[in-house]
Amino acid sequence: MHRFANPARFLRIARWALPLTLVPGLILAVMGLYIGLFASPPDYQQGESVRIMYVHVPAAWLGSAGYFGLAIASATALIWRHPLATIAARAIAPAGAAFTAICLMSGSLWGKPTWGTYWVWDARLTSQLVLLFLYLGYLALSASEAERGGERRGAAILALVGAINLPIIKYSVEWWNTLHQGSSINVLAGKSAMAPEILTPLLVSTAGFTLLFAAIVLMRMRALIAEQRVEARSRRMAEAIA
Repeated sequence: MHRFANPARFLRIARWALPLTLVPGLILAVMGLYIGLFASPPDYQQGESVRIMYVHVPAAWLGSAGYFGLAIASATALIWRHPLATIAARAIAPAGAAFTAICLMSGSLWGKPTWGTYWVWDARLTSQLVLLFLYLGYLALSASEAERGGERRGAAILALVGAINLPIIKYSVEWWNTLHQGSSINVLAGKSAMAPEILTPLLVSTAGFTLLFAAIVLMRMRALIAEQRVEARSRRMAEAIA
């Protein structure tokens, strides 16, 4: 892992990894959304409103997966002081927060025709809202610690503590009686309750958005490294003048 701690080595890897995630991600996302929104059939129960799923499900997946990545990066920064771990966490947080917000907004639009209301204090919805607040709390605390010249240890600890919310999101539909439907896809068993013509564009769009998420994180990490280099150069110039 420490082989990639060198920012120059990481930048070389990111240089060729970025187009490998960005271009296929755009193609798959557009393809999945086009098939899902225009070519796939309506659901026999939910009708045309099921098309919101092709945005909602990938956003929900990336909101949770992004926070898992944030927690792993924060743990790496706290335990091994990996130089790029904090940068990775800072890059993941705003992207994860954005997808979590998209999940909540699209879920509300889906809930209106399905449940008759935009919002209920359902276990799944509430835990997803808590996830958004955890992202925002990390971003605010990280920015505050950076202004004071700290190492963002408090933000990393918050990210780790907040990871307890992830299994709550996952199993909320099983632990409590909720309006939110259970999972229609069992990844471990390789089974799905969805028709192939609905499942296929969903998987394609999810793969596309996942690659786009990775591309966004890579771009942000490159930008943050460049920002750190500029700040370090500015400090050296200021010290030389003084």
